[in-house]
This record gives sequence, C-alpha cells and structure tokens, in this order.
Amino acid sequence: MNGKMKAAVMLGIGNMGFEEREIPTPKDDEVLVKVEYVGICGSDLHYYEQGRIGNYIVEPPFVLGHEPGGVVVEVGKNVTNLKAGDRVALEPGKTCGHCKFCRTGRYNLCPDVVFFATPPVDGVFQEYVAHEAGLCFKLPDNVSTMEGALIEPLAVGFHAAQQGRAHMGQTAVVMGSGCIGLVSMMALKALGVSTVYMVDVMQKRLDKALELGASAVVNAVETDTVEEICRLTDGEGCDLVIETSGTEICARQGIEALVKGGTLVQVGYSKSGDMNLPMGLVCDKEITIKSVFRYRHIYPMAIQAVADGKVDVKKIVTNVFDLDDIQNAMDRSVRDKADIVKAVIKIC
Repeated sequence: MNGKMKAAVMLGIGNMGFEEREIPTPKDDEVLVKVEYVGICGSDLHYYEQGRIGNYIVEPPFVLGHEPGGVVVEVGKNVTNLKAGDRVALEPGKTCGHCKFCRTGRYNLCPDVVFFATPPVDGVFQEYVAHEAGLCFKLPDNVSTMEGALIEPLAVGFHAAQQGRAHMGQTAVVMGSGCIGLVSMMALKALGVSTVYMVDVMQKRLDKALELGASAVVNAVETDTVEEICRLTDGEGCDLVIETSGTEICARQGIEALVKGGTLVQVGYSKSGDMNLPMGLVCDKEITIKSVFRYRHIYPMAIQAVADGKVDVKKIVTNVFDLDDIQNAMDRSVRDKADIVKAVIKIC
C-alpha cells in the first residue's frame, strides 16, 4: 500500500507536532494495520514530561504510543493467521526468540526486545503501522478496536494477578487506583478473587474503583491505611497486595497489611528506582515478594475475558481525544491526573 500517513511526533519536552511519513510496507511475516485507537500510557507521559526514562532518551522527532487497536489492511506473503479486514490488538514488543528467556517462555525478559515507543523505536500515534503477524491478535466480533487498544494495560493487570497466584477465596488489596490499579482489580475479580479493596489518595479515582466493582475503598488521606485494611478484614489482614503506585509508603503499608505467608506483587516503579522496605517484617511474616515487567502469554486470555464479559475494560476510559488534538490530550493527561484515569487517542 503506497501513500503518505499522518504521525503525531514529540518535538521536545511538552511539545507535540505532526509529520507526513510514508505508509510502511509490511515484511513477509508482518501485517499492515490501520490504527484506530491508541491508549495514552504513563510511560508516554513520562517521556513527554521528562524526555527520558532511565537510559532511554527521546531524540525528537519521536512517535509515542504503544497501546494500539486497529484493522488489518495488508498482509505479508508468509502470513496465514490474519487477512485484510480483521480487527486486531497489537502486542507491542518483538523479542529475539533465541535467548534463554525467550526459549523458556519468559520472553518479556528478553534483553533485545524491540518495543513500541521505547527509544529509539517509534510508537503508534500514527495512522498505519507494520507489525509482526504473530503479535497481532484477532478480536472477536463483540470486542471493539478501542477495547483492543486497552488489552495492553489489561495484560499488565492479568500478569500481576498471575504473579500473585490469585485465586478464589483470597482477599486482595490494590495500592493505587489509576489505570493499572483498576485493571489489576478487574483481573483479580475475573480470576475469582471476589473481595478486592482499593487504596488511593484521590477520591475521584476511588469512586471509579467502586463503579468498576471494588469491594470497598480506602482514602489514604483520610484514614490510616493499615488500620482500615485490618478493620475490613476483621483483624486478619489480606492475602495478596498488588502495589501499582510506585511509592515506598504504599509498599511498606502493603507488607504491614499482609497476613503471614502473604504475597506482595510490585508493579509500580518508584521515581528514584529505590525503596527502603521493612525486611525484618518480611522475614517474620515469610512474605513472598514478586514483581512485574510488562507481561507474557497474556493477550489471548485478556481478549477472551473481555469477550466473555468478565472484564468491561472500556469503563476505565474517561477521555477520548482525536489525533489532531494530541497536544491538548497530552497536556490534559499530565495536568488533570485526578480526573483523567485513562485517555485514548482516536486515530481515524
């Protein structure tokens, strides 16, 4: 498919613009996807505000966005699993397939992953993208491409729940009720954890958590988090904590609120990269600490959960912006974090 496409590009810190680029040509094992929706992720905002995450430094002009859903318009000659017209969710990371992590199924830990919107690899705030067919998952008829764009963050939530070995009969607490906290809660409930408490400092986000099915919420500004969790659990504490805020105090509170033998799953990244945790208490309680880096083997399960109605992922979306409004979309997502839980860009 020949022609030009529009791409939204980051021109500098806090500055978005547009470029006209060539529509990519899919390789033999790739498909060309017309992108319809892309979610705005916290990492996009971090690059937009800071120009870097760790050693990954933006060199403008750079295309952000790694949560796409769209429609296949062309397939490479070796592709048999997809055809033009199929609606797909795109898993954004292409791994080497040969390292020990890939060979043992832990491909999310591959050191040579090529991931959308991780410098120097451009993302998908653009009209078309060519991507490996094996990483493009066909959506059932009752799953929209906007929901397809939300499979990426939902996959993080399911991976967190699986890292915590979530199961029926547990009581869980999710620290942080932003996008990843909410999808973690939804994943927990889809896996049979009926009692899930949410903790945050923003009441509007806690209200959203209640709307989406939280058993109860804890406003950490108004009450002592650990005391309230103990009260809610009749003094027993919780079995599982998923920490999505990336703050030391929430990780510490999670450890304190866990029962002996409980599990803490750390999802959020601290701004400094370091945390001081009460390791004596961890040892006394024989707590298991797990962590999350993206996800692996999750997309089919997450898509099925949405198709079966176990997760109504579109309810996390609070704002939809057109691609032409990308500057406002990024600025508002940075400025209005109390009100915007999840923003999505409508590409076309």
